[in-house]
Amino acid sequence: MSRFVQLRRELHRIPEPGFQEFKTQALLLDYLRSLPAERVEIKTWKTGILAKVKGTVGKRRLAYRTDIDGLPIEEETSCEFRSVHPGFMHACGHDMHMAIALGIATHFVEHPIEDDVIVIFQPAEEGPGGAEPMMRSEEYQAWKPDLIIALHIAPEYPVGTVAIRPGVLFANTSELFIDLKGKGGHAAYPHLSNDMIVAASQLVVQLQTIVSRNVDPLDSAVITIGKFEGGVRQNVIAERARLEGTIRTLSDSTMKSVKERIESILRGIEAGYNCEVALDYGALYHQVFNHEPLTNEFMNWMRTEQTAVDERLRMRLVECRESMTGEDFGYFLRETPGFMFWLGVDSPYGLHHSKLEPKEEAIDRAVSVVTRYLTWKSAQPTLL
Repeated sequence: MSRFVQLRRELHRIPEPGFQEFKTQALLLDYLRSLPAERVEIKTWKTGILAKVKGTVGKRRLAYRTDIDGLPIEEETSCEFRSVHPGFMHACGHDMHMAIALGIATHFVEHPIEDDVIVIFQPAEEGPGGAEPMMRSEEYQAWKPDLIIALHIAPEYPVGTVAIRPGVLFANTSELFIDLKGKGGHAAYPHLSNDMIVAASQLVVQLQTIVSRNVDPLDSAVITIGKFEGGVRQNVIAERARLEGTIRTLSDSTMKSVKERIESILRGIEAGYNCEVALDYGALYHQVFNHEPLTNEFMNWMRTEQTAVDERLRMRLVECRESMTGEDFGYFLRETPGFMFWLGVDSPYGLHHSKLEPKEEAIDRAVSVVTRYLTWKSAQPTLL
């Protein structure tokens, strides 16, 4: 077992929510500080970390970003190294991402290139969104990269696969929280109350018409209500109800028009059910838009370079479609050229599933492809 697989297992056992990744940060720092101090500089920001592996010249900065938080999901895998934090799990592969990042940092300590390599350990990707505030920090601005890349595990692809496309890879996403307040009462006297179970149920149905009736059929959007809360017991008319969901679109303009339609529907619910409605969009994630010249260059590099690699580490390139997945790595790409790709991990269970078990042999393959690409890129006279 490679040391990075072992590190992944240690990280898998301690999933933590966004901005509360205290044990995770401590484990990462322990490893990074075990590397030669003359080769690695470390900065912390909240529960995040930035590690600079010094290049032989250091004129430019090439960055790899990983996310570090877990999800509030009770783990149901067969792993011997299951989560020791009840109700939390690394169900989105961030444990894999972190292990790969540590492998990348270690490689460039042992095999320096001309450029500095910045390894970014970003908290709170799952919420409330760590990328944007981290980018505004003094720590990040001091080492702001000239190029940045990242990856995300993909259970649907076999190990040994890199899936990518120029342009939009992941959608714009927005959280959605709606609270309704009416007048509660006895179940036997509905005419004396304003039932928020009925109002919220009607609202759910109306929200589902937005995509089918207000979005261009050739465009793409998703509105999902994942949580519905209301009422206190079976014979009491509910005074309050709460909906929690997500909005996803492939363009900023569609996100704007979807939100305008939601707000119009809410005004109608208020008038029709004589209630009060409070709306909160929560965290908004910018789309992951892969820099087209760099992405095309990376894809061409993959097609030619992979033939010369040991078969154990060889990767197959797939040009994929856009995904309605959300990822706050899009904020990094809005300011710095770069790209993200899917990494095949071959699991029958998808992202955010309690039984997700990515295949660990993908870790060494990912470290290999990222370090070889960045080494090649550092040797080029220009990054763009």
